[in-house]
Parts: sequence; C-alpha cells; structure tokens
Amino acid sequence: MDRPDLELVLAVRRHGSLVTAARALRLAPSVVTKRLAALETRLGSRLFQRTTRRVSPTADGETLCERAEELLRGFAAAETELRERQAEPSGPIRLAATFGFGRQWLGPALADFQSLYPRVSVQVQLTEQLPDLVVDGLDGAIWLWTAPPQRAGEWVSRKLAANQRVLVASPSYLRRRGVPVSLEDLSAHDCLVVRENGGGPDQRFDHWRLRRDGEAHWVHVPVRGPLSSNSGELVRDWCLAGHGVMLRSLWDVAPQLESGALQRVLPDCAMPDADVHWIAPYRAQVPRRIRLLVDFLAERFKGEPWRHPPVKQKEKRVSAPAAPPGSRRKR
Repeated sequence: MDRPDLELVLAVRRHGSLVTAARALRLAPSVVTKRLAALETRLGSRLFQRTTRRVSPTADGETLCERAEELLRGFAAAETELRERQAEPSGPIRLAATFGFGRQWLGPALADFQSLYPRVSVQVQLTEQLPDLVVDGLDGAIWLWTAPPQRAGEWVSRKLAANQRVLVASPSYLRRRGVPVSLEDLSAHDCLVVRENGGGPDQRFDHWRLRRDGEAHWVHVPVRGPLSSNSGELVRDWCLAGHGVMLRSLWDVAPQLESGALQRVLPDCAMPDADVHWIAPYRAQVPRRIRLLVDFLAERFKGEPWRHPPVKQKEKRVSAPAAPPGSRRKR
C-alpha cells in the first residue's frame, strides 16, 4: 500500500461517493473503482459499503482511514522538515521573559542568535507575570518556573539551565549586624523581600522556602524587614548598600559575589527551584526557527555561565614612547 492508496481511501470517506472522490483526485471514476477493488482484494477486507446513495467505511475501512491520516501527516511533516533544512530559517519568533533574566542573559543570547539567522526576527515581551501564551500570540517563554499546573496538559516545558536562589548580604551589613549561622538567626535580621509575581497563586513573600545541601526536606523560614519591592533590581541595590539580607537568583548576583560586593549567607542553604525553562503551547509541528532557538539557548545556558564570570584582564600601562636617540625631552 502506497501514498496514493491512502489518499484514495480518505477521499472516498470524505466525499461519500466514488464519483465525487474521483473528481477531487482528478481521476476517472472507473480508475477509482478499480483501484479500490484491487486494494480490498489485496488486504482481504471490504473497506466500504456501497449503496445507490452513499459509500461509507466499514469498521476495517475506518481503522485504515485513521491510520492513513497519521501516515499522511507524517509524510507532510517529513517533507516540511526537508524543505526547511534546505532553506534559510526565516520568520518571526515572539517570546516572553522575566525582566531581570531577560535583560542580563537572554537579551545578549537572542542578539547572537539573530546574527546567526538574519532572516529571523525576534520580539521579546519582558514581564513579571506569565501571560497566556496562546491568547497573546506568543511562541513561548523563557521562565524561571515550569508551566503552571493548570497548563501542564496544554504546554510543553524544557529545562534550559539549573539555577538557585541564594542568601546574600553586603560585607558592611554583616560587620554591623553579625553573620547568621542558622536559619533561625534570620528572624533577627532585616530581610529584603522581592515581591515579584510569577511563582504561582500560593506564593508567599513573608516566607523563604529553603533547603540545605544534601537534604530532601524544605524549611519554611518566616522573614521580615522594613524594605520590600516588586523590583528585584531595587532590592539588590538595597542589599549592596548594606540594608539587609536578600534571597536572589545566582544568575543575578554572581558578578557581585565574584567582586566581593556581596557575600553568601548560610552558603549550604538555597532555594533550588528557580531553574530556567523554555515553556510553549503544544504544537504538532514546531517551526524550525523555534527549534533552532531552543537548542541554541539550551547550549548557551547549559554550563550556567553566571557561575563562571569572565576573568577580567589587568589593564596594561602604556608607557610614553622612547625619545629618538640624540634628542632631548622637554621639561
């Protein structure tokens, strides 16, 4: 059985008439009749019941038609993929991302991706509230959580990079208030709270959900402090200025930790549920440009580049050019 046979049985089922199916296939009715009879003989099964008014599939015919649809979709997908491989990727990609990660890490990555594929255009909507990707016409989102439970059956998710939220404070704050040595000590400290949305309807801002390295259970730590904001950047500025302890993603504070402007507090404790994910509505056929982007981002972030900030080279002092022999330098 080949592709024309599959197209024939589907045309007969769709139109309910051999004559109309022949017209749709641009064949003579007698050719359709002969081919259908030959197919039934070869399979040893009657595929359609014929009456003077209607041709309808039998149980075997309906089963064959369902499989034919699957196979033809596979043929079409293979042809599309081969055409895409031969052509340069093109077209728009519309994304959503959180403000902080979008600016610091995603933006440069997208610029590099677009340079590789000049005919692809990328539009990014930065937001702290995960939008309805379908309603807003978005191809996907780079997010710090997986797809919400109510969307788990409709959206797909792929982890792009591991990420932790860690406790940090400035050296000046720790000298003034002391270094916490246990989670219970946090209750006596000024804790800077980031009130960003996106973590789910049950998200608590007055509790930090932490876990020690190597332990399976979580600890909910009540926190309080005089300063909080929905802007992670503002809270980070407060932390750098010595106003308290902050819980923040490692990708956001790695440069400050590297420079010593911030220090880890309780370094064996972290919130390890803020991994970077690609989430998108389910599609039977994902355009090649989107597949290329997701693979590119997975490769870009798999090594958690924020854990390995680039080493700054020492600036070389430029000396004044030597005076030509015999010349005298003016004083």
